[in-house]
Amino acid sequence: MYSILIDMKIIKFKYFKDIKRLFILISTISLSSMLYAQPQIPEINQGWKFKQARLSNWYPATVPGVVHTDLLKNGIIEDPFYRLNERGLQWIDKEDWIYETKFNIHSDLFKLQHILLDCKGLDTYADVYLNDSLIVKADNMFREWKANVRNIIHEGKNTLRIYFHSPIKMDISKWDALPFQYAARLDQSENGGTFDKKVSIFARKAGYQYGWDWGPRLVTSGIWRPIQLIGWSDAFIDSQYFKQPKVDKSMAYLVDQVKIVADHDIKNATLQVRDLDSKIVMAVRELNIKKGESTTNIPFSIHHPQLWWTNGLGNPHRYNFETTLIVGNKKLDVKMEKIGVRSLKLVTKKDQYGTAFYFELNGHPLFCKGADYVPQDNFLPRVTDADYQKTILAVANSNMNMLRVWGGGIYENDIFYNLCDEYGVLVWQDFMFACSLYPAEGSFLENIKQEAIDNVCRLRNHACIVKRVMITRVITIIGEYGMEKLL
Repeated sequence: MYSILIDMKIIKFKYFKDIKRLFILISTISLSSMLYAQPQIPEINQGWKFKQARLSNWYPATVPGVVHTDLLKNGIIEDPFYRLNERGLQWIDKEDWIYETKFNIHSDLFKLQHILLDCKGLDTYADVYLNDSLIVKADNMFREWKANVRNIIHEGKNTLRIYFHSPIKMDISKWDALPFQYAARLDQSENGGTFDKKVSIFARKAGYQYGWDWGPRLVTSGIWRPIQLIGWSDAFIDSQYFKQPKVDKSMAYLVDQVKIVADHDIKNATLQVRDLDSKIVMAVRELNIKKGESTTNIPFSIHHPQLWWTNGLGNPHRYNFETTLIVGNKKLDVKMEKIGVRSLKLVTKKDQYGTAFYFELNGHPLFCKGADYVPQDNFLPRVTDADYQKTILAVANSNMNMLRVWGGGIYENDIFYNLCDEYGVLVWQDFMFACSLYPAEGSFLENIKQEAIDNVCRLRNHACIVKRVMITRVITIIGEYGMEKLL
């Protein structure tokens, strides 16, 4: 009889016909000797230049960045925050801008079967050209834009060019076409030279850039998040979601929901979930992968889990889970996630005063203390990791346990949510709508739907996210769309 310990359980093999499965399980526990074929993800952040579209002079550019900071670094404009300089810079958002770079593709990347160009954040109306071929037409600052470029990209030198259309010129025509006006109370259109034409509500773009009661009107354009190339062969893990259907102090039941993309049917693949801290294999799933997109659920449990607690109530412990996709002697892909195991509920039961409204964390009522969080700079790429660290540490030291990410800003960078996880600070996450009425039909509504999918999928594994509350605000705008399935 053969035995093996997995997730503190003995699995026994009584017959020699089970020996193949035994060797598969043993091999997944020790993966260090396997060939590693994880997708290659180089960034394209060097050698950029920019220019005003209707002029000929090129200037060095910083990516990620925005046109205002590039103009400032090249001495073309003065500090927008000094005296009344803001007023003299309103011409910038009426112009189109072009960014361009040349980059090389190494043979190791070029030999892979698939190459994607992944634009993490384009602000906002942007046409992306690779080697003079149009590959993306972006119209949403909050979305991630991907394109398959395998048949366009060259081994060796390539040219990437992005044409940014003026957000003001793009949206004034939408204003003019309507027989009524949407209310956008805090849009400082008068300061921007567009009189009463408050066009901010037509752009899926950070509302505060158009001016707010606490900040200036500086409407940006640019590559505000990194651009990457993703190269892969056979299959890769596109995303994963650690569901937590039942959690208490004695037992936590989890499901690692893994989405795989494959370019052909693959037999006898294996998915393994491992706790990197304890070195314990939590679960193993053997599967046959179908061509295209497929989703596999890997359930596992943790006895007497270390729970995630908010600031002041306990340790915000996180497990380091590694999910590995194995085919033959190759690790095709590996994903790592830090997961806080906790039960979080919004309680709205009737009480002696009417209806309760509070959160229950791990079975304990939670008194929420916090603040409203707005972007730290009008020019988002200037906010450094050190700035985020300083801010969230100040939140924790002030004995706060919740922040509301305001809907006139952005879905924050990953480091923001990682730090909130680390310091035990819950996040009431708004969707990006604030103090205005918005169009709710046609392509604009579909754009919002994709924006919601992108950001829910990106943020859903964070312990800090108040998931159920996060989704209710957008359901009223875009309809059901099956969004609840993401949570």
